[in-house]
Amino acid sequence: MSSALIELSDLGFAWPGQPELLDIPAFTLGQGEALFLKGPSGSGKTTLLGLLGGVQKAQRGHIRLLGQDLAALSASARDRFRVDHTGYIFQQFNLLPFLSVRENVELPCRFSQTRAQRAIQRHGSVDAAAVGLLEHLGLRAELLERRADSLSIGQQQRVAAARALIGQPELVIADEPTSALDADAREAFLQLLFAECRGAGASLLFVSHDQSLAPLFDRNLSLAELNRAAKPVEV
Repeated sequence: MSSALIELSDLGFAWPGQPELLDIPAFTLGQGEALFLKGPSGSGKTTLLGLLGGVQKAQRGHIRLLGQDLAALSASARDRFRVDHTGYIFQQFNLLPFLSVRENVELPCRFSQTRAQRAIQRHGSVDAAAVGLLEHLGLRAELLERRADSLSIGQQQRVAAARALIGQPELVIADEPTSALDADAREAFLQLLFAECRGAGASLLFVSHDQSLAPLFDRNLSLAELNRAAKPVEV
């Protein structure tokens, strides 16, 4: 890995009226790295992901993605930067049920000209990019025009992964996406996800409480080790 994709320094965040939830002196994610970040419910994992994506803004510190300090951007500019450079796989997948499988996967390219152009350059068209990703992730062609809510959990998971990966975003963030799967299905999905991230040159930040998955990654960290706000004060 030649350089850091994400550089975080002196990050502090608290929800209104609450004690500080995150106090992280430093964190980096390398380009092309697959990182497992462990943390229990309520530890601030999802909040950290929102900060890394620019959904929320920290009260102090700096988050740089591809060298861009997110705090220096307006809210609308952060939104544009996020959709251009970050793909998300959510725990509940967040597919639009009234859209087809194909339409769900192509959605980021509707909002990001950057990702649409990358998809066209690599595959010839956005449509071909969606079909190719779904095929690599094990979804049959006859499912492409079905409504997303008609699919099984495992199939929806693959659609969510294809949506995150289309247009080659530099960062893929996965927030507990395997929690509904059994052990064999979890590992099989991760191997597919790793292969697609490698093919796109994307870094993967995978957040979970399931420590059994950690050995599959390049590096693993505990949020409690990074976050000084999670540690008890020594007397």
